[in-house]
Amino acid sequence: MTTTVTMRFAVLGPVRVWRDGGEVSLGAAQQRLLLALLMAHAGRPVAMEEMQLALWGEAPPGSPANAVYRHVGVLRRLLEPELPMRATGRWLVRDAGGYRLNASPETLDVLRFRELVGRAREAGGAEAAVALYLEALNLRTGTVATGVPVEARSHPAFNALEREHLGVVKEAADAGAGTGAVGRLLAVLHRAAAEHPLDEPLQAHLVRALAATGQRAAALDTWRRVRTVLASELGVEPGTELRAVQEEVLREGAPAKPAAPGSPGSSALPRAKPARLSVVPDAPARRPAPDPFARPTQLPSELGAFTGRRAELAQLAELSAKETPGMRIAAITGMGGIGKTTLAVRWAYRVAHRFPDGQLYVNLRGFDPGGAATDPGEALRGFLEALGVPPQRMPTGTDAQTGLYRSLLARRRVLILLDNALDSEQVRPLLPGSPGCLVVVTSRDRLFGLVTAEAAHPLALDRLSIAEARESLVRRLGADRVSAEPDAVAEIIARCGGLPLALAVVATRAATRPAFPLASIAADLREARDSLDAFADPDPAGDVRAVLSWSYRALSPGASRLLRLLSLHPRPDVTAPSAAAVAGAAPEEVRRLLAELVRVHLLTEHTPGRYTCHNLLRTYAMERAARDEGPAGRDAAVRRLLDHHLHTAHAAGRLYSPWWSASPLTEAADGARPESFADDGQALRWYTAQRRVLHALAATAAQHGHDGHLWRLAWTLERFMDRQGHWHESAALQRAGLDAAVRDGHRTAQAHLHRGLARASARLERYEDARAHIRHSLDLFTELGDPRGLAHAHRSHGWLLDRLGDHDAALEAAGRALALYRAVGDQVAETSALHALGCTHALRGDHRRAAAHFEETLTALDGLDGTRYAEAGTWDSLGTARHHLGEHQQAIACYQCALRLYREIGDTFSEAGTLRHLGDTYLATGDPGAARTVWERALHLLAPTDPTAAAELRARILALGDEVSAPRIGAVPEPRPPDRP
Repeated sequence: MTTTVTMRFAVLGPVRVWRDGGEVSLGAAQQRLLLALLMAHAGRPVAMEEMQLALWGEAPPGSPANAVYRHVGVLRRLLEPELPMRATGRWLVRDAGGYRLNASPETLDVLRFRELVGRAREAGGAEAAVALYLEALNLRTGTVATGVPVEARSHPAFNALEREHLGVVKEAADAGAGTGAVGRLLAVLHRAAAEHPLDEPLQAHLVRALAATGQRAAALDTWRRVRTVLASELGVEPGTELRAVQEEVLREGAPAKPAAPGSPGSSALPRAKPARLSVVPDAPARRPAPDPFARPTQLPSELGAFTGRRAELAQLAELSAKETPGMRIAAITGMGGIGKTTLAVRWAYRVAHRFPDGQLYVNLRGFDPGGAATDPGEALRGFLEALGVPPQRMPTGTDAQTGLYRSLLARRRVLILLDNALDSEQVRPLLPGSPGCLVVVTSRDRLFGLVTAEAAHPLALDRLSIAEARESLVRRLGADRVSAEPDAVAEIIARCGGLPLALAVVATRAATRPAFPLASIAADLREARDSLDAFADPDPAGDVRAVLSWSYRALSPGASRLLRLLSLHPRPDVTAPSAAAVAGAAPEEVRRLLAELVRVHLLTEHTPGRYTCHNLLRTYAMERAARDEGPAGRDAAVRRLLDHHLHTAHAAGRLYSPWWSASPLTEAADGARPESFADDGQALRWYTAQRRVLHALAATAAQHGHDGHLWRLAWTLERFMDRQGHWHESAALQRAGLDAAVRDGHRTAQAHLHRGLARASARLERYEDARAHIRHSLDLFTELGDPRGLAHAHRSHGWLLDRLGDHDAALEAAGRALALYRAVGDQVAETSALHALGCTHALRGDHRRAAAHFEETLTALDGLDGTRYAEAGTWDSLGTARHHLGEHQQAIACYQCALRLYREIGDTFSEAGTLRHLGDTYLATGDPGAARTVWERALHLLAPTDPTAAAELRARILALGDEVSAPRIGAVPEPRPPDRP
């Protein structure tokens, strides 16, 4: 009879282990460090190379792998003294070429911490959430990994746990803010603040919590102490957030939301007493505003089992260290599976510190098995967004975008990795032109154009040498196992042809079957190769297909089917819900199958919840799908995939823009399993994450002849693309959707898509096209007798006329839209027309009439569901009207209502716009200190996303000078054609 042994592991504080309630002595420092590292990775494997680096740094012993094995053996005997010699035991297991602690939330404090935090996030109220947060936070009993050598405490895994704990402290404070539960967090906040005295947001949480629990004097004392520390340690004054918290404490109370004009008990004006961000005592001197240049960090994750390539790394290191008058470009070329990307990423991480302005990465998909190489313009727009250019400010045309890209990178030091390029022409628009930048290109093409015209440094990768291939196997399987069967190892290396991808697949399967002799694995490879043609090279040694076939046959039936069907997904990465849809399987079953594919190295979870695989694996999966699924099975999978995303996008759009007409849907195929959302913010996050997948699926719909899916996707996504500023993409998708609707004979869809094309064309300043499309839309809706669609068209026509400066005609168009909305009883859409009328009156300079329309809009919105965005925009517009009428205190109250709503939604771009208006109003009231405060907050929001607007705002802040005593009545927010809600 076996007895169950209870184990507990702790790393959130001193490194400790308990066995059946008694503490285990962990012995030597290096053993303790090795176990702490495995704990910190919380059930994920730690590569042999990472363990060696943690234990010995750059000076390992003569046989570091053997030393690790010895430490693991000692730890196994400490944890499980009853184990026979050389037995692996339950807790320290081999995995992915390294080791993993086989732990659960019941045994490891890190996993228990994360489980409790997850439950806190889902808790229904502040009291319950704070209780769970406290239980999680109290698991940390000191500095992470106390007891390991001091020099090892700075290991990234331990630092990550400290950052995670600190983030949850702030998250808990947010959850308890404004409730009685916040008092229970004071002890945790005091401890964290003492450990992180320079963390201004954390200190702000502590000050706010002290004040909320009635300790106003202690809150102000804490604020003064933090100010002293910041001055002595950093030579700076408290930032905007800390100053705002001090003002909250000094004020007697924050204002309530102004009542909507026309609501019961209200006057025509907001009646809440507006807050005034007056200059606080001892106001800090003006500090330079932050640099608006965004610093992207886009490098993909590095593979831990990298081996060999020492000569190639030396060549690349020489190039990165070289200062030249022109661009530095490295062109890494070679056949598929040779390890180009792995080498490029490894080197990029080694030299990233030399490029302090960031790292850009794009997969150009030049040899994607789906045949859809990334358009250089799409890649360029992605880079510009990463560098802080919002889509709303994206110039039209690749040449203009390239010019802006090179201007942004001038005098900057950025590392740019262009992966999997098709040829030199695909790369050229993405070259920065700056000698401070470094470009790394990988391709199966030899890139002669870059080498000859751009002086790129060529580096052609060959197969791994026999010694390097053997080193790769040792790293994954261990020296003892490799040395025990030299003949089998030699055959495995020969069968894999020195290709790192093939070796990784074989080694992963061998590692998951430690009892299998390598000779049997070599025999399996021999049999597989004899039945298949060479995959990528006429040389039999390059038979990758044989290796993949061998690994594929070892999968469970469900996993092999999922791998086949995933090849039908149009993008190289896929989410778990998308995988469930393409397979037509239950989500929990698909998660299990995805884990199986990750475990055997056929998929990689490159970011949480998103899975990808090598192009050669994807090509092989496509071949298997063509062979094993049949046309009907493949078509059904594509239909499920399209239905899943279309119906999910439809659900997101209904929340994001509830008053707009939604496209009609057919019933989703069985197994499509559309996703659902709690609110507009969640819907927007889904669209942002899936944006490129959705556009690729539109192309898939066109390729497979699913015109109905294509025009429905274009119709459904138009509001997202318009409001988020993706106007180039919107124009292309609306055009494709319109063509599909014409083929399908769906005239209502044509009318809506013409209206969408009119908006996209106007956004891109193609006004003649916009006029033509809006005329077609108006005519079609009139012919169809569709009053609601016609109202939408008039509404968009008025918006277009405002942009063209014809405000009288815009008023007429908005009035027609309002009358039609009222005729069909659409109250939500009616509010948009009222707001439109107010905006046009504001543009004509009639702010009194504009204010009346905005007040009427707010009254109409009161009690309607799903209209936070509309309400926020209307409060902002009303604030601007009140400002122009000289009613500054009412304007401030309106802006504060808009800010609250934008923050709830998570729309930082609109929040920054309102803060700019609010600053103008404070300036007009003679309060330049308050104006500076809100403008600095706006600058903080704009700096990562819109450097042009940030630069304009920086200039306004600097123009204030250190002190401005006189009001600046002339500095008022100018009316502008709005992005109406």
